[in-house]
Amino acid sequence: MIYTKYGSPNELIYTEVEKPQPKDHEVLINVHAASINSWDWDLLRGTPFLVRIGGVLKPKYTILGADIAGRVEAVGKEVKQFVPGDHVFGDISGCSWGGFAEYVCASEKALSLKPATITFEDAAAIPQAAVLALQGLQVKGLIRNGNKVLINGAGGGVGTFAIQLAKLFGAEVTAVDSVTKLPKLQALGADYVMDYRKEDYTISGKKYDVILDVVGNRSIFDCKRALSSDGRYVMVGGTMPRIFQMMFLGSLISWIGTKKMGLLMHKPNHTDQNELMALWETGKLVPVIDRQYPLGDVAEALRYFGEGQHTGKVMIRVQ
Repeated sequence: MIYTKYGSPNELIYTEVEKPQPKDHEVLINVHAASINSWDWDLLRGTPFLVRIGGVLKPKYTILGADIAGRVEAVGKEVKQFVPGDHVFGDISGCSWGGFAEYVCASEKALSLKPATITFEDAAAIPQAAVLALQGLQVKGLIRNGNKVLINGAGGGVGTFAIQLAKLFGAEVTAVDSVTKLPKLQALGADYVMDYRKEDYTISGKKYDVILDVVGNRSIFDCKRALSSDGRYVMVGGTMPRIFQMMFLGSLISWIGTKKMGLLMHKPNHTDQNELMALWETGKLVPVIDRQYPLGDVAEALRYFGEGQHTGKVMIRVQ
């Protein structure tokens, strides 16, 4: 599925392209499954403008898709970790994207071995969304047993992973999203759920030790009001004005006070991928998959994703 100009899913074209060839440190992957992330949606539309770095007037990468799982078909001469036939998964956003295709080349550093017990679809659901959730919560040191955590936009891919991770580390979790998603968020372990159309967490009077904001739709000062005296606010996604507000004012607020506010930059991480897969293998982390579409229906899948009504991940079945 290729696109050559920014716009709506109507810009996507299902066509044949030349099969890629792996460079010295790359592997050629026969893609079995891929998942859609917010970054795919942003790159398709070219908004916010920051996503156009490297391709201001037209897309730098004409095939979207960062989270993949598949089988290694060939390897470059310098590849040490994989051999043809290996089943792998990973976030290839640092390797020219290209996951919404039958074949893609990626650096071996971006990939991990896929356990035989997990499906390609479940494996492809994990890399970007779950890593963002893990890094945003900073569960290794930030969250302590009994902390109050609020996840704004908890019904998407990042949010559904974040609920599970926060509960694993003993937090009390409040999940905010639309009313239709709330039963599923409770089933994932959320202690409290909140319909954002009826309740405003920034004026409820309750204070949170950690706010993980996946949608970034509130003023930085509104969010600051909902933090405990030494609380931390982490923005994972949001509009351009909110991103700039966080970049400039978040640092100032963090410097002059005890409340910390910051923007999480996406950092694909091989170690985090393996840690998350280990949690899956022990049954402690479950990918939530809303719908699956064949490769030829990527445009329809992105259209559904863009409506924001999905709970968890929207998947692409390639094989």
